[in-house]
Amino acid sequence: MPRLTIATPVGPAAVELETAAGARRLLVIGHGAGGSIEAPDLLAVRTACLAAGISVARVIQPYRVAGKKAVPPIGTLDQAWRAVIASLGRRKATAGLDFVYGGRSSGARVACRAAADETTRPRAVAVVALAFPVHPPGRPEKSRLPELAGAPVPALVVQGVNDPFGMPEPAPGRQVVQVPGDHGLKRDTARIGELVAGWIDALDDQPA
Repeated sequence: MPRLTIATPVGPAAVELETAAGARRLLVIGHGAGGSIEAPDLLAVRTACLAAGISVARVIQPYRVAGKKAVPPIGTLDQAWRAVIASLGRRKATAGLDFVYGGRSSGARVACRAAADETTRPRAVAVVALAFPVHPPGRPEKSRLPELAGAPVPALVVQGVNDPFGMPEPAPGRQVVQVPGDHGLKRDTARIGELVAGWIDALDDQPA
């Protein structure tokens, strides 16, 4: 399927939307701060989800579409995400599916904030966070855990055991899986894909 261009209040976003036959769920997943949707873990998640019958939309934030690497303010990222979610909710191929918000690193933060924001529609039934940046390296006092904890839906966190951005603790409704590697999650990406696809596929068995 060709790349979609979606208008947002902060510039055009882009989405690689791939639908699985008979899908009940759509994983909408964003990239890291200076990264892309071609990151190895995102590609592995895409492949595994499609094989499991889960549709996937990989979202490119407007600043990356414009060729910029400097991350804009949180509000700018969140405005773009809300517009993308709303657009996907209106598309024939994705309307009516259960939406799972996801992302790696900065994109995981966006997904968690959107899940907590009741104005983001369609609402998320779950969140997938790859390499959630708990705090800046060496700055544990600057915690972003409230964003992760604020997601009111089941959450899966996949975190490298040597991630300098910290390791979140499991909590009610939050499963944390530690995998080999660091923040890049470039080791054993096939397992990461299988973890995410299997967890989404089993969401009906997750506690609310």
